[in-house]
Amino acid sequence: MSFESERYPSNFISNIIESDLKAGKHGGRVATRFPPEPNGFLHIGHAKAICLNFGLARDYQGTTNLRFDDTNPLKENAEFMNTMREDISWLGFQWSQETKASDYFEQLFEFALDLIRKDKAYVDSLSAEDIRTYRGTLTEPGVNSPYRDRSVEENLLLFQDMRAGVFPDGTHVLRLKIDMAAANINMRDPAIYRIRHAEHHQTGNQWCIYPLYDYTHCISDALEGITHSLCDIGFEDHRPLYDWVLDQLQLPVHPQQIEFSRLNLKYTVMSKRKLKRLVEQQLVEGWDDPRLPTLAGLRRRGYAPAAIRDFCRRIGVAKSENNVELALLESCLRENLEGNAPRAMAVLDPLKVIITNLPEDKVETLSVANHPKNAAMGERSVPFTRELYIERADFRLEANRKYKRLVLGGEVRLRGGYVIRADEVRMDDQGEISELHCSYDAQTLGVNPPGHKVRGVIHWVSSSNAGAVIFRRFEPLFSVAYPDTGDSEYTELMNPDSLTELSGFLENWLLETPAGSQYQFERVGYFTRDSKERADKVPVFNEVVGLRDSWAKINTQ
Repeated sequence: MSFESERYPSNFISNIIESDLKAGKHGGRVATRFPPEPNGFLHIGHAKAICLNFGLARDYQGTTNLRFDDTNPLKENAEFMNTMREDISWLGFQWSQETKASDYFEQLFEFALDLIRKDKAYVDSLSAEDIRTYRGTLTEPGVNSPYRDRSVEENLLLFQDMRAGVFPDGTHVLRLKIDMAAANINMRDPAIYRIRHAEHHQTGNQWCIYPLYDYTHCISDALEGITHSLCDIGFEDHRPLYDWVLDQLQLPVHPQQIEFSRLNLKYTVMSKRKLKRLVEQQLVEGWDDPRLPTLAGLRRRGYAPAAIRDFCRRIGVAKSENNVELALLESCLRENLEGNAPRAMAVLDPLKVIITNLPEDKVETLSVANHPKNAAMGERSVPFTRELYIERADFRLEANRKYKRLVLGGEVRLRGGYVIRADEVRMDDQGEISELHCSYDAQTLGVNPPGHKVRGVIHWVSSSNAGAVIFRRFEPLFSVAYPDTGDSEYTELMNPDSLTELSGFLENWLLETPAGSQYQFERVGYFTRDSKERADKVPVFNEVVGLRDSWAKINTQ
């Protein structure tokens, strides 16, 4: 895959890299890593980090490792690792090396022993609650633990016994000995090991103590020869700890941690913990629900990887808040799909039309372009028959001149076909229009003869060419721009209209298209065949993104 046109615009991180290369730092190498914790599915916020890590390394002929931060066996599993591999590959990137934090458990343990021997770490026996109390606040310094002055020998023995499984969970932790009065609360003797008698998805029951992220991450970076450790702005206050650990261990490589703003996409939540709650409470279909910002959900909805990469470039790289309008993502999608998605016709809310002056047994084959601007996509045959379907919204008994569709007594052109006139309506027992009787002018194929006042062009599907399907249209999952801020419980802010299902028809050749194929249903929007099969086997087409609706204002008048 070529990414020549996808080079990242100049930004503060690329400026740092170029300065380092010019100075010969790290031997002129660029090595990044993407380090997800396998405790959920990746989302579009991770896509920003993925594109940045892989993209910048690519731009400077460097490498990128995929490293799973698998230090919490209670929340992680191998299934999440598999979906992450799939998501990153689907997005268009290939890692230079795959590693896991668990690959380094033995080395991390030995480094911890080294820190104890240097009197830079100690075993603390305070409860978790007491540790929090002793740590102090943002305005008050912390207080030394009564166990802080244990001898090196006692700490070594206790830590060895922690590994041997002598103690139950929560009995002890291993903490760094830094400064309990530090202004940066992260430097107040942070814990780096905890006891957790739990089976690990990679190492089984080999370990019952597990290292914490701040300790594991910097050492893993150094062991892998990472040069630029890119992470979101939430880790800016952790950078002094990152550097402190590496300085004490004097590893041959000391990566530079660089922080950038995380992505906040409006009308959704970007926390794996909150997304997991939606899944577990069955408020959505699963991690791949098309309304979620997960890459699995976006893929199922029909988003193109190139459009997501384009979006990630456009939002830029900065340290300031990155609150992004949903409209920007949708714009990237439309631009990508406009030139790549073949056209087809589908009727989501069908109204039956009878062409009264066309014999019942007559079938005329019309030729319709698959793309108005790309002749290479060719043409397809569309049957024109006595019975067909149009959108219910494309007909009114009466309307003003701004309404450019079919009105009783008026004319409209069928896309790629003839001009028809609405002559008569049939009503059902509830007073709703059940059938529209029209006549067509056989002299109007491709032309408008004098005297015809054709209001516009509408799409349609012949009954002989109609495949019955379910169309799923989407609105934002939440009804407010920032559902995870403020006093309201975010699950109470979900949009009840985020999913609408419609039973309609489309050209029946589309029933044979594979999941993930993208089409523009003319005058409706971009859709894709859903990858999940319903129990009743009825095909489902998901709306990727709508068209710019030129009728919205008119319909409110």
